[in-house]
Amino acid sequence: MAVSLVDLVKHGYSGDDVPDDDLLRACVHCGMCLPTCPTYRLTGQEASSPRGRLWLMKSVADGRLDLLDPEFDEQMYQCLNCRACEAVCPSGVHYGPLVEAARSQLEQHRPRPLWQRVRRRAGLNFPFSRVSRMRAMVNGLRLYQRVGLSAALRKTGVLRLVRLETLEAMLPPIQEAPLVSGKESWNPPLVEDRIDLFNGCVMSTVFSNVNRATGRVLAHNNVATAVPATQQCCGALHVHSGMMDEARKLARINIDAFAGDGVSPIIVTAAGCGAALKEYGFLLKDDPNYADRAARFSGRVQDVTEYLAARDLVPPTHDVRATVTYQEPCHLAHAQRIIAQPRKLLAQVPGLEITEMKESSLCCGSAGIYNIIRKRMADDLGDRKAENVVATRADCVVTANPGCHMQLRTSLKRNGSEMPVRHIVEILDEAYGGPVVGSKATNA
Repeated sequence: MAVSLVDLVKHGYSGDDVPDDDLLRACVHCGMCLPTCPTYRLTGQEASSPRGRLWLMKSVADGRLDLLDPEFDEQMYQCLNCRACEAVCPSGVHYGPLVEAARSQLEQHRPRPLWQRVRRRAGLNFPFSRVSRMRAMVNGLRLYQRVGLSAALRKTGVLRLVRLETLEAMLPPIQEAPLVSGKESWNPPLVEDRIDLFNGCVMSTVFSNVNRATGRVLAHNNVATAVPATQQCCGALHVHSGMMDEARKLARINIDAFAGDGVSPIIVTAAGCGAALKEYGFLLKDDPNYADRAARFSGRVQDVTEYLAARDLVPPTHDVRATVTYQEPCHLAHAQRIIAQPRKLLAQVPGLEITEMKESSLCCGSAGIYNIIRKRMADDLGDRKAENVVATRADCVVTANPGCHMQLRTSLKRNGSEMPVRHIVEILDEAYGGPVVGSKATNA
């Protein structure tokens, strides 16, 4: 069969979100990133390393590799985007935006079957593009748990039949009703500072107890907390999935929602959200109406541990007699370089003992929805993490990200451990007496 000239032309980058050539050329292929990369450590394959993936991206840019080559597609999505390589790179390669741009290129130019497009819209964009949808869904799940349907459906095998057993097992007990933005605030008698809380989608619903605990802990430290109305999902999952236009829509909504006085710190309780919010300046750099505002917004964002550790913490009043080990979320340790602050806060809790785990900053396998779409590799990383957690003989494992929380809980159970998983703010809240003595929320 004759091959036309068109068939010989390779698909290169085009359209929006092209991987930045200067960033690609910054890599000197030294190999410092290899030991830090979870997928390279599992496979031992060069293509599964940051250096290998950067070579693939550069090959597409130079016309040596087709954008739609299956190997390119595989490696761009095999990557967990944990950013561990960034933290050790001597050349300062900003790897995260490069792999995200490569995924955006694939989503723009790769033809997807209708069923895949529908599944992505229904499974990712529909629930996460509006918090009200997530809230309605989680309210239903909370009722489902409280009436005992969870145990009944597992026992009868219905969940396995409809292929929801894995997803259902990841869901932790939903302790409290969702925290609705604009409806609650925390105002201590003495106010030394004021902050705006980024409520998020999963944190405001599945982990609303953590966000309320944050309000109480801040109140004990004389910080008033507002939860601005109209805020939405941070867009991190959209960015990680190459859905950049959807992410930008959410970014603009959030920038408007937090306009306020324009200076109050924006406090985040989820490491993944914090990393995404801190990169709004980059995400909207080409938007003439939002570029400057996005940069100022990102400059206000702080993780809750980052914010509290920078203050003179009011001494907690209650002993927490337990031994804990701390699991570092990738997007806190690597993307935001927040490592010492969580440990500093835990060290100030009376009665608490901290024991370090092996490979505390190696990715647990959650990585957004990675543990759903690439279960085998995610389980391998989760099992490795669970083994390291159990080896500490701690009473509890502490983390600071909802995805890590769910992955740790699932991995520990799969490996026969009932060790509880808690957010660091829950430990601090307990040390201040918890909700019973905590500063009560008021209607905003």
